[in-house]
Amino acid sequence: MWGRFVTQQSWVCLYNDILCLPEVWMVQDSPGGKAALICGSVAYDTILQFPDRFKSHILPDKIHILNVSFLVPDMRREFGGCATNIAYSLKLLGDRGVPMATAGHDFAPYRERMLALGICMDYVKVIDGAFTAQAFITTDLDDNQITAFHPGAMQHAHLNQVSDAGSGIALGIVAPDGRQAMMEHAAQFAAAKIPFIFDPGQGMPMFGAEELKTFIAQARWVAVNDYELALLQQKTGFTVSDITAQVEALVVTRGAEGSVIHTKEGALQVQCAKPRAVVDPTGCGDAYRAGLIHGLLRGLDWETTGRMASLMGAIKIESRGPQNHSFTQAEFDRRYRDNFG
Repeated sequence: MWGRFVTQQSWVCLYNDILCLPEVWMVQDSPGGKAALICGSVAYDTILQFPDRFKSHILPDKIHILNVSFLVPDMRREFGGCATNIAYSLKLLGDRGVPMATAGHDFAPYRERMLALGICMDYVKVIDGAFTAQAFITTDLDDNQITAFHPGAMQHAHLNQVSDAGSGIALGIVAPDGRQAMMEHAAQFAAAKIPFIFDPGQGMPMFGAEELKTFIAQARWVAVNDYELALLQQKTGFTVSDITAQVEALVVTRGAEGSVIHTKEGALQVQCAKPRAVVDPTGCGDAYRAGLIHGLLRGLDWETTGRMASLMGAIKIESRGPQNHSFTQAEFDRRYRDNFG
């Protein structure tokens, strides 16, 4: 799950060959059948739990000849990836998110699961001879992590073309994916005059200053967290004002401190919705972006859109993994009122 690949897991899972599905979905459709094309990754995450501390087994003065092995009795394999995470949360909100990605020959269980949830898989291309992107994450008792990420089929994501999705796409998002794919999909959205969100995530280090400046010039909106904003400014030399002069909004998430939506009219502070419990922040950024897309598809004002996005992040953090949350329309409305009046 390139872009946000720390300890993701799914609530809908294959357990003993039984496909477990959510019981409650929000069923209202996007107005006018509008859809969002989500260009990004799909991935499997293998989560390994080391019941000890790495520091007890790594000798600092022997790092140059490091050779260690960790016994990990607890393991789980989960569904992840920015494109499918966002599509999952959009489905909960009653919108149609269409993932565009590449996967490997091992993709069949993931595909069946998403289809069972009613999520379009027409534009997830299977690359023969490659594995679906995979993260192997080992976590110790101090929550330190050692991660190995294999991009696999994600390296071929540029084989997909935005035009493949045809008509009916109201907006798009370029989320973390293969380097060439992110550049080409942004250019294709711009050429087709389809407004899109540039969401570089952990893919930011792949790009130089001029490439990032081109992304900003092509995008209608930019979404980053506060660390990514600092990196974006460092690489491009742009100030917040420089960015907002070129886009309709720069959305910056700040974890428990909420988020800020910068527009040409000024900065809108959005408070963080209160979670019932803090279980796992993995995938909160993807859930937040689903809230942004929901507001944009429905033409909502920035204050409402930001609050709904904030609430989506809070709901997600209450459960493990990025696709583990569920709610009814009434529950979502009640929690919105409780948090924002």
